[in-house]
Amino acid sequence: MKIVIAEKPSVARELAKVFGATTKKDGYIEGKGYSFTWAFGHLLQLVPPQDYGYIGWRRQHLPMLPAKFKLGIRKIKTKDGMVEDPGVRKQLNIIKMLFEDATEIIVATDAGREGELIFRYIYYFLKCKKPFKRLWISSQTDAAIKEGFRNLKPGTEYDSLFNSAHCRSESDWLVGMNATQALSISAGSRVVLSLGRVQTPTLAMICSRFLEIKDFVPQTFYQLAIQVDKEGQLFRAMSIHNFIKKEEAEADFSKIKDLESGFSNGGKIVSVEAKPRKEPPPLLHDLSSLQQEANKKKGFTADQTLNILQGLYESKLVTYPRTGSRYIGDDVFATVPSLIEKLKEHQDFGKQAEFLTTVALNKRSVNAKKVTDHHAILPTGESAYQLSGNNKAIYDMVAGRMLEAFHQECVKEISKITVESGSLFVANGTVVRAAGWRSVFNDKDEEKKDEENPSLPKVKVGEELPIVKKALLEKQTKPKSLYNEASLLKALETSGKDIEDEELRYAMKDSGLGTPATRAAIIETLINREYVIREKRNLVPTTKGLAVYDVVKDKKIAQAELTGQWEKRLEEIRSGASVADFKAEIAEYTRTITSELLLAGVGMLK
Repeated sequence: MKIVIAEKPSVARELAKVFGATTKKDGYIEGKGYSFTWAFGHLLQLVPPQDYGYIGWRRQHLPMLPAKFKLGIRKIKTKDGMVEDPGVRKQLNIIKMLFEDATEIIVATDAGREGELIFRYIYYFLKCKKPFKRLWISSQTDAAIKEGFRNLKPGTEYDSLFNSAHCRSESDWLVGMNATQALSISAGSRVVLSLGRVQTPTLAMICSRFLEIKDFVPQTFYQLAIQVDKEGQLFRAMSIHNFIKKEEAEADFSKIKDLESGFSNGGKIVSVEAKPRKEPPPLLHDLSSLQQEANKKKGFTADQTLNILQGLYESKLVTYPRTGSRYIGDDVFATVPSLIEKLKEHQDFGKQAEFLTTVALNKRSVNAKKVTDHHAILPTGESAYQLSGNNKAIYDMVAGRMLEAFHQECVKEISKITVESGSLFVANGTVVRAAGWRSVFNDKDEEKKDEENPSLPKVKVGEELPIVKKALLEKQTKPKSLYNEASLLKALETSGKDIEDEELRYAMKDSGLGTPATRAAIIETLINREYVIREKRNLVPTTKGLAVYDVVKDKKIAQAELTGQWEKRLEEIRSGASVADFKAEIAEYTRTITSELLLAGVGMLK
């Protein structure tokens, strides 16, 4: 009997259906020479400190550095305390029985780091020695599943993936357990003050931004504005300089030769520029970019978007959701025309899909070298016409982005007119000559500034025009905005660095905080621990969160860039880097942060 183990029951049922297995048993489905069983997420976890003999929270135990980590059955909270989950124990016994009878074990947990960890922990906990094969697919369509089963890989090909996942799991235990106990002991607090390897620098980013805004002192400055008339077409121009002193602004203001001052043609054109600018289409979505768009457009939390996307994936409508890649290879690109063809009947995108079937597709998102475990998120081509509400909104973001990514460039004409009237003024204008990819969502240019004109009239250097109106504007500098989920996810990708260029950001993705698959959970953890709350769409630290930040802000555990480097090291382990070196370094890091927190002296947290 071939035993297939999936990550959860719903996926096992879909796999069984593809193979025609219909006999339902307790904990598995059987038929056609296969048994399909499942986990339900993480059945096993690294055991808590007391299982290594660290009883109670004591300063002398720290740092806790187990020589060998142990696995234990997931526990649940009851009136009698934390006890083994009986449902987990039962399912593990069923899996053990199936593994013992197996002629072949096929791993069908999610094709990624966490999916590999879920299976391997079960495999090693049950002391199974049988070889296993790996199903690695990026789509749950029947065709993709059948193709995946025809091309099963030896399980050993994914040893480095497991090593990376296992190192991540152990490092999170070491940092989280030691830092949490050290801070709580140092604070003398009866409340557990939880810290984590990725959670704490993320909290630090949120708190730092909040305090920066709170302490921000606005600075007043002045600008001059004029309205110029070219044969009835009015356009606005702003002074090229900002003025700190009002007196200086007033002095230049008085020099403006407008109609009220008795000048019929008081504005002289000193330069005219008109340059075309081509905007390439955006890259395809990975999980993080989709979460950002969903938060901006719909206000969805990162966790909401992930859950909706996972549901669409299991319904065979989109490809693997937890991807960190925004590219596809040439093999997948070959299927894109047929995917576009199937969108010709889409209510909103039909016209653009029709157009794309008549032109050469843009290949900016096609680069096999930049595809990691999974390619960018795409629709699968399966019918999605029954979708509604939030499911439809997320699906349309995926489908619409595919059309954008393979569309033509948006061509704009950027105009700039410099006018002299006592001092120099500049008018900027933007005209879209060919909407290209922006026509998919009929996208308006969100970056257009208030001072810009939609279009500027044709003028010549040396021409003198009337100024019909002038104004002295008093303005104030503004602080950065509070983090919302979209801007925080963007910042986590680059460990807090402000990098706008899409491809530069992508180059940094292995040095970000967390991974696309884990960032939603990090945000939810901070909220569940009452360090952060949602206020409208913003993420705002609580008094408790700020108190913790005040203690850790200068400590290594709060350094985003350092934590980003650990994430990079975990990625390198997937490529064969030394596990022993990583473990030695994380142990030394644990010693350092534990010592720092024990010496913090944070009685203010009581």
